[in-house]
Amino acid sequence: MAVQEPPVNVIGLTRQDYQGNPSTLCSGCGHNTISAAIVAAAYDIALRPTKVIKMSGIGCSSKTPAYFLNGAHGFNGLHGRMPSTATGALLANHTLKAIGVSGDGDTGSIGLGQFKHMVRRNVPMVYIIENNGVYGLTKGQFSATADLDQKLKYAGVNELPPIDLCLEALVADCGFVARSFAGDRKQVEALLKAALSHRGTAVIDIISPCVTFNDNDDSTKSFAWGRQHEEVVSEFSFLPNRTEITVDYPEGSAIDVDMPDGSVVRLRKLDNNYDPTDRYAAMRLVEDAHRKQEFITGLLYIDEERPSLEELERLPATPLARLDEATLRPSRETLAKLMSELM
Repeated sequence: MAVQEPPVNVIGLTRQDYQGNPSTLCSGCGHNTISAAIVAAAYDIALRPTKVIKMSGIGCSSKTPAYFLNGAHGFNGLHGRMPSTATGALLANHTLKAIGVSGDGDTGSIGLGQFKHMVRRNVPMVYIIENNGVYGLTKGQFSATADLDQKLKYAGVNELPPIDLCLEALVADCGFVARSFAGDRKQVEALLKAALSHRGTAVIDIISPCVTFNDNDDSTKSFAWGRQHEEVVSEFSFLPNRTEITVDYPEGSAIDVDMPDGSVVRLRKLDNNYDPTDRYAAMRLVEDAHRKQEFITGLLYIDEERPSLEELERLPATPLARLDEATLRPSRETLAKLMSELM
């Protein structure tokens, strides 16, 4: 009997080619679901692993790049410093597709300044925040996104208001801002496909419950809360540019957003008063949801017009890392001219 070969995508890779190492995180951790969604999304859009760089900082979330795309490049930086290392790597080689995985502690506390400047510069990368409201790797202290008055067995009561990282991204003029829930794998995969085709920084804040320290039913970062309170702001589909895809949509208004690679994100508004291309509307939506203790998910804002860092810096087609010494080193005459201008 002939052995059936596993299916391959359009570049001839199997789903196994996108796998990583076995997870060492707690069983049931939402981070593992996100890693599986990254594997599925990368396989579906035929992302070549050797053209990907995986970036991370410190924390449970920052361990997860080991669990997907073993064939990709990777760099695990210091706590909160992932944005600067990613910026340097992508300036050196802008042909790489960057996937950064961070956590609410890594991004919202020690790394908040770096996060804001990365968004301000529009570094071309997918920035995934695996948000659980606690420092899971160091035994469950409150993070900057923890709910006000939240009670934890080993940490007491949180007396500080939370930081909303989607709102921080919107204020910094990020061109792709989304929120999702690890328990909604279909939505996570669709958002990842769209984010991987975005020209600049794409921030996806994914509520990813910590089953060990913060899965209490009254926590907005728990599985129970997510399942009971999730409200999807928009239904959408991602249409790759390599083949024609037909989709059966329910009744309602829809808009198509063209991506730089020729693919299309099709947004269907559930609320006719909400426009996902209106940044101020997105800010109001996030603020209202926070005040009402609502859990809004979906693509909150998209802007494909803002130039990325590589465009602003007018980087050459050949990556800086591949330019020879003669091209990189200015001549004596050029240096003399430069110095005279500074006199």
